[in-house]
Amino acid sequence: MTASYISNISDSMIKGMNMPWNQDKQLSVMGGEVLVQTESHTAWGGSVTACMYLPLVRSRVWQQLIDYPRWVQYFPDITKSEVISQGEAKRLYQAAQKNFLFLTAQVEIYLNVVELLGKQIQFRMEKGSFLDFTAMLDLKDYGNGTLLTYQVKATPNIPIPAIFIQQAMNLELPANMRKMRQVLCKVQ
Repeated sequence: MTASYISNISDSMIKGMNMPWNQDKQLSVMGGEVLVQTESHTAWGGSVTACMYLPLVRSRVWQQLIDYPRWVQYFPDITKSEVISQGEAKRLYQAAQKNFLFLTAQVEIYLNVVELLGKQIQFRMEKGSFLDFTAMLDLKDYGNGTLLTYQVKATPNIPIPAIFIQQAMNLELPANMRKMRQVLCKVQ
């Protein structure tokens, strides 16, 4: 990749990330790094935006991402992911299990899903084990592949200080995103 190509990529490529999108960041993303930024969302919640490069064309990434039952392969904590209704806006049910020290937390969520063909998937909580939950996957052509940006805003229904939620998101999301890339890029 040439320096002139890299310098033409703007901050707008990383929608929602308030970090400079300089040449070092671009090279690290192309080299496999997952960029992560966490922020407070509510007194008990967190917001995280992660960005990674996939060496796949956007249409191939899209087809795999909208196969929602397959999300159990992308995120190890998700134990069930199923489409419960189709239509202009899909409805999705997901269940997850997370171990914290000596506790095991089980959550479930019903999501309204809006797909902007080949570009974006928006998730909004209808009901579930959170006070609030929204997420968005954004896909853009990038070099010879795809730049995937994933933003999640959530507040659990149990009072955990936001700093702990943000730290957990900052540690776990990069590993989950790397797992997602591994599954998406696996030769089938």
